[in-house]
Amino acid sequence: MNKIIRGDCLEVMKTLEDNSIDLTVTSPPYDNLRDYNGYSFDFEGIAKELFRVTKEGGVVVWVVGDATIKGSETGTSFKQALYFKEIGFNLHDTMIYRKANPMPVKHNRYLPCFEYMFVFSKGIPKTINLIEEDTLATGKEKYTGTQQENGKFTAYGKHRNLKRIKYNVWDIKVGSNQTTKDKIAFQHPAIFPEKLAEDHILSWSNEGDIVLDPMAGSGTTLKMAKKNNRNYIGIEISEEYIEIIKERLKI
Repeated sequence: MNKIIRGDCLEVMKTLEDNSIDLTVTSPPYDNLRDYNGYSFDFEGIAKELFRVTKEGGVVVWVVGDATIKGSETGTSFKQALYFKEIGFNLHDTMIYRKANPMPVKHNRYLPCFEYMFVFSKGIPKTINLIEEDTLATGKEKYTGTQQENGKFTAYGKHRNLKRIKYNVWDIKVGSNQTTKDKIAFQHPAIFPEKLAEDHILSWSNEGDIVLDPMAGSGTTLKMAKKNNRNYIGIEISEEYIEIIKERLKI
């Protein structure tokens, strides 16, 4: 634990024990959007290994998008989500990571600004620490009721809550000093925001749990796991990117 292992993630994961990982937060290289130093990517093999090493009740957060090839989006994200279900995972939540300030691109579609965050669980998630945020209410307003899980509504006349659980669409700023303040991280071609990794780590794990990133990239998941007192295991095939991770973790 608390190491970065260089190697092919599929082969390295085969050395991990069954049912040993509490949470995985990762973003794979997808379609042709990411030039990953020429390394190959065996999605189905990786997905099967993730199921094997995940504890009962453990969670895998899979952050992915689609390329547009010959005028059509590939739909790879959906194909991967369905495959995770085929091998035994539950699709606990389909979430959206919406970039609050995406890079402008000229083409014949609306400006792309999001990626999927598929939250898979091995059975029912054993840890759920849902993050709350402020509402617009003052606490003095009256309302007609809130729909409950059983479909019924609460009674009329209660005051509005000042807090509520976050929506499953997360608006996150990206870019310099937004994705991260670590300038060295931008030497990696596809980093994701520290806040994204941190909020998932807080949501689906507790202190002392083991967090895995099998495609560690610039080390964002590992950095946020360490910051929040989780143990971590990082796997990365590129020596160049491992040096970035070491610098960000100061090891």
